[in-house]
Amino acid sequence: MNTYIALLRAVNVGGTGKLPMAELRALCESAGFQAVRTYIASGNVLLRSDSSAVQVKAALEEALARYAGKPVGVLVRTGAEMAAVIAANPFPKAAPNRVVTIFLDGAPPADTLETVRHLKDERIVPGKREIYVHYGEGMADSKLVIPAAKSGTGRNMNTVVRLAAMAAE
Repeated sequence: MNTYIALLRAVNVGGTGKLPMAELRALCESAGFQAVRTYIASGNVLLRSDSSAVQVKAALEEALARYAGKPVGVLVRTGAEMAAVIAANPFPKAAPNRVVTIFLDGAPPADTLETVRHLKDERIVPGKREIYVHYGEGMADSKLVIPAAKSGTGRNMNTVVRLAAMAAE
């Protein structure tokens, strides 16, 4: 049985939002996943399944679409893949709350850096199936637009590290 980390995209999973964490766990369990755990109210789910990552993604997206009445994107990684994301972080000395990994289904497009708009003091490095962004002095005033990230979902390095650790438990 494999442990997967599912990252939901564009869903409010807070207690007063459309998908409270308890309901997200129940939804995953009803889809047949085991050992379901969530981490902070931002759409992070760890689960176990005999299915492939592609099958997990499809099953979760189908269950979430039924629940929400609209498509909900899900990106899936194994614990080893999440550990590789950490190892590949091009900004290891930066404050982890100012480094965001944007997870994608596939490799970032070749023109990722050329299409970025409103770049200020941010630094961007494409990864294998991710885009790493260091927000310099912070995200609060950033106007950064990364068109290649449109279908992805971001997590700061604190969250990435914690999810990898949880998957390894």
